[in-house]
Amino acid sequence: MANVWLITGASRGLGFEIARSALAAGHTVVATSRSVEDVKSAFGTERGDVHTYALDITDNYAAVSVSKAVTDRFGKIDVLVNNAGQAQLGWFETISDEHVRRQFDINVFGTMNVTRAVVPYMRSRRSGLLVTISSVNGLLSHPGGSVYASSKFAIEGWIEGFAQELAPLGIRSMLVEPGMLRTDFLDNRSANHGDINIADYNEAVRQFRAFIAEANHNQPGDPAMLASTIVALASADDPPARFVFGEDARTWVAEKLEKLKAELEYSSEPTNDCMVVREL
Repeated sequence: MANVWLITGASRGLGFEIARSALAAGHTVVATSRSVEDVKSAFGTERGDVHTYALDITDNYAAVSVSKAVTDRFGKIDVLVNNAGQAQLGWFETISDEHVRRQFDINVFGTMNVTRAVVPYMRSRRSGLLVTISSVNGLLSHPGGSVYASSKFAIEGWIEGFAQELAPLGIRSMLVEPGMLRTDFLDNRSANHGDINIADYNEAVRQFRAFIAEANHNQPGDPAMLASTIVALASADDPPARFVFGEDARTWVAEKLEKLKAELEYSSEPTNDCMVVREL
């Protein structure tokens, strides 16, 4: 059955591939980006059943306006794909407070803006699916990714609870946690690096930037494959609450789970070296 998909950040990268896959599956696609011209250019003259809107997710008024316009036009929004995002990279102390807050404004509050605007329409129909593009860095973090990961950790905690609030109302949720995808996400348009110079970190930062430059456009993950999988899972009766994509991501998550398991076993057996406070 054809559904109406609203996709943020659809002018390039994974968002563009999801839009293409949804179109190929026969769905109606509402593709948004900060620049509507970028979306139109991405799809060219043969856009099929693609409808384009300008949407800066940090603008709450714009999120409300676009959601209303889409619902007025099509009568519903079946699937919301929260894909738009940005990566603030670098060692934490090299990143200004302004840039940390900007990271959260986009990745966290921007995603919340769009979701808050769309969900009332889903509630009224007791039907809908939220697809939130998180990252493997919503489950673990690495040097140089602490700020980006913190925004994804926040998204995961929010969605995990919000999904349980929505489930009794017929609204489903799926977090997507990819590893490194072969997109332009590491280009300067999507990724920023800290610019505060701290000598203690200079060599580590230099090596990290060299790694990013070499990895860019050579990442192992296939965005088209992930996109088609997302579209297929969206049609399932019971899509997974979390979907980890990529061999790199699965390896990192397995290692994290082993560490957590070991730490849980350690913390379950207090020794003379640690004090457990039972009463205040």
